[in-house]
Amino acid sequence: MKRMAAEKALDYVEDGMILGLGTGSTVEYFIPRLGEKIKREGMEILAIPTSHRTKNIAKEHGIPLSTLKDHPEIDLSIDGADEVDPDLNLIKGGGGALTREKIVASSSRREVIIVDESKLVQKLGISFPLPVEVIPFGWYPTKRKIEERFGCKAELRMSDDNPFTSDNMNYILDCEFPSGIEDPEEVERELDKIPGIVEIGLFVDMADVVIAGTREGIKIFEK
Repeated sequence: MKRMAAEKALDYVEDGMILGLGTGSTVEYFIPRLGEKIKREGMEILAIPTSHRTKNIAKEHGIPLSTLKDHPEIDLSIDGADEVDPDLNLIKGGGGALTREKIVASSSRREVIIVDESKLVQKLGISFPLPVEVIPFGWYPTKRKIEERFGCKAELRMSDDNPFTSDNMNYILDCEFPSGIEDPEEVERELDKIPGIVEIGLFVDMADVVIAGTREGIKIFEK
């Protein structure tokens, strides 16, 4: 189902575009197909990756790369999501690249999200914790403030026996909301007030199109 969504996303890619490339398993289905399309059709495309991993995979498939310094305005970004609600608000950050993904999304004229149907939910935060990127210095007081403010449980993400570090060398707190997130915009606004938080995995009103691969085929949701 992820493959179906990834293939459909190619329809949105046009010659001459500056593309933002997200991070995660669904995008990793998209990148090889993008490389094939560029080669087959002789397209001139420049891509801006949101992580070291995405950068390396794009290079492997012959996709020309650029930076936000050279191209601060992106025509189209293609990314995945951990959850999508009926208003097309998202939880992202399962791959740890939420800060760079949000920068790229906010720099894009159009954001296309590709998912399988398991990511479509009625309320954010029910089945997937909210990732919050934090500065390592003082991560524990930041964790406590989040828990006190929202009554959630914030767990430091680990990689083997050590804290997981993002490409920005920060930590990730995975925040579990037992009853889900009632008001994503309000939660994002309140989290922004807590010192030590770098970025929040809530993408409110940022997705323009969601392509979902389902058992019945492709479903497309647009604003």
